[in-house]
Amino acid sequence: MRIENDIKLGFKDVMFRPKRSTLKSRSQVNLERSFKLLHSEKEWTGVPIMAANMDTVGTFEMAVALFQKKIFTAIHKHYTTKEWNAFMASAPKGIEDFIAVSTGTGAKDLERIDEVFKQHPQLNYICIDVANGYSEHFVAFVKQARSNYPDKVIMAGNVVTGEMVEELLLAGADIIKVGIGPGSVCTTRVKTGVGYPQLSAIIECADAAHGIGGHIISDGGCSNPGDVSKAFGAGADFVMLGGMFAGHDESGGELIEKDGEKVKQFYGMSSATAMDKHVGGVAEYRASEGKTVDVPYKGKVENTVLDILGGIRSTCTYVGASKLKELSKRTTFIRVNEQENRVYTK
Repeated sequence: MRIENDIKLGFKDVMFRPKRSTLKSRSQVNLERSFKLLHSEKEWTGVPIMAANMDTVGTFEMAVALFQKKIFTAIHKHYTTKEWNAFMASAPKGIEDFIAVSTGTGAKDLERIDEVFKQHPQLNYICIDVANGYSEHFVAFVKQARSNYPDKVIMAGNVVTGEMVEELLLAGADIIKVGIGPGSVCTTRVKTGVGYPQLSAIIECADAAHGIGGHIISDGGCSNPGDVSKAFGAGADFVMLGGMFAGHDESGGELIEKDGEKVKQFYGMSSATAMDKHVGGVAEYRASEGKTVDVPYKGKVENTVLDILGGIRSTCTYVGASKLKELSKRTTFIRVNEQENRVYTK
């Protein structure tokens, strides 16, 4: 046993230090980024925010809505090939560069995504998603996926340490998903005691990835636009959102009324709700590592997107970054004990 004494930080532990700026308006800030991916050598340009591959977030309807703002959606893995076929027959042109086909690492998962890619070879992105990206099985699956799809962009995760980021990139992944336990409906940290404060995970994993030409996605922990900005400031190339995109018209889940309020159900993909729905319940050898909550109904996702993008633009003006690409270079974080005055917060 050993203890690391270095301080590890989450989003709530820091704020940006403002700096002099030549920007006259938030409208001058360019939020688009362009990336050349490590193995596939494809290039991607857009606003590097992603909807999470959860069935109450990463839906086809969400993908269409976010595509209007050049925002990416990792489509959840529980759509059938027939449902993919129906969606691609009516999908807007160009959306194939803003959606990923998600998969687990089970015996039939490669077969399923192979069917989807055979039907729709124009799709370019694979999201290989497991809760624990540290297993040898997971690394082997990434290698197999790279062998099978040499020209596709592979996202893989989740991990929180630099050495595993490097291993997965060398195994064939282009982009690594970073985050264990920070999500709003994730209970991994309390069920297992395992995790890593998200801001420090981003800083360390971005450094490892960028050193060998890879990229990272900060996955989880954002509860407001300021957190999204902090993830970018810490070095994340993409920021994946779950809870912030839940509860909208385009989110999965039924709209119901409780105590006179409209709500939509939102749950973690390792929750009992998700496992009851998709795999027949929680296996006896494991525990549920997610919770199920009712999210207040928020209407169309466009309003939330505008709020997030406006917040990031404002962050950039405070530190003098005219482009999102410059934000991490212009970032100085200060450690704090409080974030806001909560006198009038319910």
